[in-house]
Amino acid sequence: MRIKQRMELIDKIGRELQARYSYSDIDVFLRAFGISPPEEPIGYNSKWLYSKEALKNADDSILIAIAEELEVNIPAVASFAVSPPEIWQQGDLFRLFISHIAIHKDKAKRLKGALAPFHIAGFVAHEDIVPTREWQKEIQRALFTMDAMLTVHTQGFSESVWTQQEIGFALGRGVKIISLRMDEDPRGFISKDQAILRRGRDANGVAQEIVSILTSDPATKARMAEIKAKHQQIEDEEIPF
Repeated sequence: MRIKQRMELIDKIGRELQARYSYSDIDVFLRAFGISPPEEPIGYNSKWLYSKEALKNADDSILIAIAEELEVNIPAVASFAVSPPEIWQQGDLFRLFISHIAIHKDKAKRLKGALAPFHIAGFVAHEDIVPTREWQKEIQRALFTMDAMLTVHTQGFSESVWTQQEIGFALGRGVKIISLRMDEDPRGFISKDQAILRRGRDANGVAQEIVSILTSDPATKARMAEIKAKHQQIEDEEIPF
């Protein structure tokens, strides 16, 4: 994390702790993350300054964990320190966030299954979030750690606040967005790019075109090639001599 972003994040965390807790509660909270109170607590007339002093030497990963716990916005440049959702913690796979509306989660699920043989792990929020996890926090983890996004434009997609926020997040991070037109045209900033058309194909047929785009687009082809090479090596090593 760059120094500027680190200082900004510490400032945000400090202000959140100031608003929520007493001095003693701040000590308890920070100790849970392995952080000791300032060595000379006397003289701090501001819980914000007190918290910043305690946080100044904390590792970036600890700051990220605290920010997530307090639901403080994390700078995009710190995304490397965010843990991916559980579905993406298994193996080296291409991480594709599949943005969809709940009523059509079945279509997103079928696409996920069709992409799996190509070592592409689709994240379908309505299927992949562990029940005990906080819904929004787990979606944010996926948005921070995705390699690309697929938007499934069924009827009502453009009216969903959630899908539009997901697209905005992807645009802000600068990741590749592939639009699949089903019942409505893409709108807003992503409308300038040519959308995939279903053309009567099933999920397997659409998946083939998605894979073709990911393996040829400058933003994703290196990652796709890296994953393919790793899995090819694993397969070669498993062949008995």
